[in-house]
Amino acid sequence: MPARSKARKRALDLLYESEARGLPPVELLAERLSEADPPVPEYAVTLVEGVDAHVGRIDELLAEHAVGWTLDRMPAVDRNILRLGAYELLYASDIPDPVAIAEAVELARDLSTDESPAFINGLLARLMELKPTLTV
Repeated sequence: MPARSKARKRALDLLYESEARGLPPVELLAERLSEADPPVPEYAVTLVEGVDAHVGRIDELLAEHAVGWTLDRMPAVDRNILRLGAYELLYASDIPDPVAIAEAVELARDLSTDESPAFINGLLARLMELKPTLTV
């Protein structure tokens, strides 16, 4: 598994755990960085900090374009995969849009339900389509 894919998985683990424990993601990240076992990849730090900084707008866009679903109804893992994918899609200019979507779909294939990859692909593809018109 490539280094950035591993970092995305680690960032997802941190975002999921922070939500489950009711902790701010950056607080949990600081805890993990101080333990450094296993070490947190630099790109995972970037992702967690980026999602945390933009989660309000990301959640707003996800809620607005998730046809038939509210954020609360989504499985927690899907919600956090979508946050990661949307962050990379909208804020990480060094990541090509199709790569951001493909990586999110791959995480869903590995970690979520059978329906999740198609749902995540469709929602992120919609955001990619709307990206030129979105204010982020």
